[in-house]
Amino acid sequence: MLKINGIRLPVPYNENILRTAILKKTGIRSADLIRFSILRESLDARKSARKGNSGEISYQVSVCVSVRNEKKYISGKHNADITLYEPVIYEFPYHTETEPDSRPVIIGSGPAGLFCSLMLARAGYHPILLERGPSLTDRIRKVEEFWNEGKLDPEANAQFGEGGAGTFSDGKLNTLVKDPKGLHRKVLEIFVQAGAPEEILYMQKPHLGTDQLVTIVRNIREEIIRLGGEVHFGSKVTGLQIEKNRICSVIVNEETVIPAERVVLAPGHSARDTFQMLFDLGIEMQQKAFAIGVRIEHPQEMIGRMQYGELFEKLPAADYKLTAQTSNGRSAYTFCMCPGGYVVNASSEEGMTAVNGMSYHNRDGQNANSAVIVTVTPQDFGNEHPLAGMWFQRKWERLAWQEGKGKVPVQLYGDFCEGKISEEFGEVQPAHKGAVSFGNLRNCLPDYVSESLSEGITHMGKKLKGFDRPDAILSGVETRTSSPVRILRAGDGQSSLGGLFPCGEGAGYAGGITSAAMDGIRTAEAVARSYEGE
Repeated sequence: MLKINGIRLPVPYNENILRTAILKKTGIRSADLIRFSILRESLDARKSARKGNSGEISYQVSVCVSVRNEKKYISGKHNADITLYEPVIYEFPYHTETEPDSRPVIIGSGPAGLFCSLMLARAGYHPILLERGPSLTDRIRKVEEFWNEGKLDPEANAQFGEGGAGTFSDGKLNTLVKDPKGLHRKVLEIFVQAGAPEEILYMQKPHLGTDQLVTIVRNIREEIIRLGGEVHFGSKVTGLQIEKNRICSVIVNEETVIPAERVVLAPGHSARDTFQMLFDLGIEMQQKAFAIGVRIEHPQEMIGRMQYGELFEKLPAADYKLTAQTSNGRSAYTFCMCPGGYVVNASSEEGMTAVNGMSYHNRDGQNANSAVIVTVTPQDFGNEHPLAGMWFQRKWERLAWQEGKGKVPVQLYGDFCEGKISEEFGEVQPAHKGAVSFGNLRNCLPDYVSESLSEGITHMGKKLKGFDRPDAILSGVETRTSSPVRILRAGDGQSSLGGLFPCGEGAGYAGGITSAAMDGIRTAEAVARSYEGE
């Protein structure tokens, strides 16, 4: 096969236009072209006509092609855009024909736990997956009840339940993790097998949306069960039994004991009671930097016009990624941008408020929202305790709950800069899941974060016109950007407690759906390898 890079296509394009462009760029005879498929598609919205760009919005596409007389098209005059192509195909390297005496137990059904369980199930290890929250049907009902009526269930919310925190998100599938083994592609292929659209295999910024994730997660769960695994909901791991510094069983809901010599710990970044349990057991962990800030909302139409001009209606909902260096030496940056999405109350503990963003697959909501955040490090936590970052999160979430009187506190950007409580919304109307209340977000953020946000958003407005409009809506607080701890693991994947395999975002080894799923596969390899070594 050949790989063809740098194919520029109009907006919109179809298969015939792509085929013609391939033939024109490569000189391949039409009769020699057997088949082609897209490897990568990105939208080039640069307005400049420099460096080969036409100055018009277009798609940049890479394809792989099968051709007759392949050598003819890579010999002769050199073309850097045409190369031989050998796809990297990942295959799980282990398999067993007999069910192990001690089945692996996986704690948590977020992307890391789900993919770890799926790979072990496919390899014949019959895993037992334990999820503290409910199945998706009950979870969705509980989450909507919280958003509509304010009744929080600490075990069934936007953080806990089947699918993990990513289920109520934009469902982004891009990652910056280095991937020489083809794990990223494998994750995307599994999503497609479970019902995701095939376009995620080649889009530069693939996403699913909450509505699609619901079906996909359920299909993965059903495959795990079909292959001999078990999935238990409402099964919170409240303790571990240990003999000679090795795990021998897990305690569920403070009473049920499940023998377990290999336990994958994939708890998610909000499992604070689990972090405390692990610390009390003496399992080695350390503080980890993360970021805190607010959600900001603008009209999606404004973002579209700024990014794409009048073509915005013909293109997918526009996104952005912005950074700003501020005078106090810190940086503010956008994170987890949700085109056509909603700001959601993502709280999981009573008396505390945290927000996140989510979108449905069509991204057709009226507003764009994004986190605007500032990195905080262990030096900011004021304590060397491994859980100090977790306590730091709780402090600001508790103040946010107080500021919003139990609702999500919101404030217009212009008023945030002046430190006064807003009295009414401007042209931007909130698109929220959950009730809101005007408050002063400076009261629930560190001063240095508020200063960085105020200054940083102004700088961002110079890069994206209108970003700093005074009636942009800020919501607080965004604290669950990543785990505040890292549960240490050795080269064999195990923690300081033998047989315990920390995994995914909550354990401090991933940041998002795809990287967590990839770490789940790597951890499944480590678990299977430990069986092979017996």
